[in-house]
Amino acid sequence: MMKINFRKLVLSVVLVSVVSAAFAQNKADALKLYNDGKYKEAISVCEDEIAVNPNNMNSWVVLCWALVANRQYAEAERRSTEARRINNYDLRVIEVQAESKYYIGKYNEALVLFQRYVATVQENGNNRLGRAYYFMGEIYIKQEKYHHADISLTTAVHIEELRDLWWGRLGYAREKSGDWKNAIAAYDKALQLNPYQQIAVDGKARCKTHVQ
Repeated sequence: MMKINFRKLVLSVVLVSVVSAAFAQNKADALKLYNDGKYKEAISVCEDEIAVNPNNMNSWVVLCWALVANRQYAEAERRSTEARRINNYDLRVIEVQAESKYYIGKYNEALVLFQRYVATVQENGNNRLGRAYYFMGEIYIKQEKYHHADISLTTAVHIEELRDLWWGRLGYAREKSGDWKNAIAAYDKALQLNPYQQIAVDGKARCKTHVQ
């Protein structure tokens, strides 16, 4: 009798494992949906995951990324605030909350969060460090702190050198500070990456009138 029960137990464990594996394979991957640009679907999957496990920080992070990508900035700020009540030290949440605040015009609050993020995170190619420096540069431009903007945007393009928009904005920051030659150099880099970028086309033309 004990032998039969043991065999039944083993069979039950195997069946549960097979069913669990099949469920995992069929389960939607929120991060993949996000990376594929399917933001609404990613949001829905994350909401379901959080309902099952409210402490799953990966679900909170992808949820907030997808909300920002879907231009639901106020909702992203609200949900990132909820996520930080669970884990106030998750740098991914801090960064995406900074982005959400930037997009709804809370520039000073966003800047504080971006500064905290860049001071703590390591540059490893798998984070959003370049984005953080880019947004800091944009905030400094809005504050007319063009030297600060130059430093932030220079750092951003050092991390992700193929971002033509970032090079264009770096050129603009340098132009506004009167650094014409280095502004032209940044605009030229932007145009190498994207010959049709209007920011760089117009900016370079303006700067050339100062160096001739």
